[in-house]
Formats: sequence, structure tokens, C-alpha cells
Amino acid sequence: MAEVMLALARSFANLRSGRVWLYVLTPALFSLLLTIGLAVWALGAVVEQMLDYPPMTLLVGWGLVWLAHILAYLGGWMAIFAAAYLSASLLAAIVIMPLMLKHLSATEYRDVAPMGRDSFVAAALNSVLATILFIAGWLMTIPLWLIPGFSLLIPLLLMGWLNRRTFAYDALSLHATAGEWQAIRSRQKAPLFMLGLTMALLAHIPVIGLLVPALAALSFVHYGLEALRRERGEAIVTIEGERL
Repeated sequence: MAEVMLALARSFANLRSGRVWLYVLTPALFSLLLTIGLAVWALGAVVEQMLDYPPMTLLVGWGLVWLAHILAYLGGWMAIFAAAYLSASLLAAIVIMPLMLKHLSATEYRDVAPMGRDSFVAAALNSVLATILFIAGWLMTIPLWLIPGFSLLIPLLLMGWLNRRTFAYDALSLHATAGEWQAIRSRQKAPLFMLGLTMALLAHIPVIGLLVPALAALSFVHYGLEALRRERGEAIVTIEGERL
């Protein structure tokens, strides 16, 4: 957990930079405009569509029309929020993260040599695949949202997974070798998910939530490069110990 807090602290410290603010605000503005547009032009249609399918039809049949409408509007807003967050996350992962990575590599992580593959296509495919899997998981778990508390828990867990799946790989693809990436992913699996879940929690805070896609990208860059720095440091110590 200490590594997660360090990554978050460094991320928020970076907000003193005007360049970083530009990186953070671009997906935020995009997400805000998309949310407004979907709320104006798509919310009504989404609600009507949800009312035509179970479990809403069952509630209407039981005379609980008011509850069906409440759940349909809740589901509609959750769908809009998810669509806006997914779009902003894709923008942050594919466009903004490489800029952040270049900036931080030249300032705070100059000692971490790039030894991976600078593949825009691989990073983009990783982000798109993560988005597709997220949508599939979101749709398959909708019936569970009727269980008290699950309508809050499931989106958080899915969003935490999405953050980890999208940003962890992209943050290290340029700097880490295939072996280093596998080692970090194996050893840091729980902390990486906790970082993703923390950003998912922040995404549900008004105003701050708009900044989360870019902040998530920034925090995973910090976490990934620091983990790689330590991984290489441990490897050097091990080699020197064997020589002794």
C-alpha cells in the first residue's frame, strides 16, 4: 500500500506543473462534453429501452412501476457515466499517457532506461481490448445490480480492473522488457489493482471524477516506473551478491 500512496502523492505533486494540467484537463473536458451530450440526446432512449427488458418488466408486472423507472434512470445514468469514462480513458491511454511518459522520463525517471518496445499499436490494442472486456463484464453483471449494495460494488470493481488492465501495461511497455513486465505484473498484482480501485473511487466524486482518467494514467506511470527502478536495483544487488 505504501507504493500506491507514493504514486498518488507524486501524481498530485505533478499538478503544480502547467503542462501536466493540460494533459489532465484534455480528457476531463472531453468527458464532460460527452456526458452532457449523452444526457440530452440519449438518456430518454436508454431508459425506454431498459424498461422493455427484465428485470424492469417484472417490476412493472408486479405493480412497482415507480421502482422500475427509478432503476431504469439509475441504469441509464450509470451507462452514460461508463461510456464517458471509457471514452476519456481511451483518450488518456492512447494519446495522453505517451506525453506524460515522455515528460516524466525526462524529469523524474531519467535513471530508468527504456528497454522495451515503443509500440503504439500494441498499447492501443491493449486499451481497446480492455474496453471490450469491461463492456462485456458490465452487461453480464447488470442482473446482480438488484442485490442491495451490488449496484455500487460491481461498477467500482469493474472500473478498478479497467484502470489496472489499461494503464499498467501502457505505463511500462516502452521501458520494461518482457521479462521485467511479467515479473512486475506477478509481484505487484494486488497493489496495481488497489491503485486502479482507488482511482475508481475518486471517479465517483463530483468534479474530481472528471480528472480521474488522466490522473489514473499519471499515477500508473509513477507506480510502474518506480516499480521498474526497484526491480532493476534488486537485480543488480543479486548479481553483485553472486559475484561475491
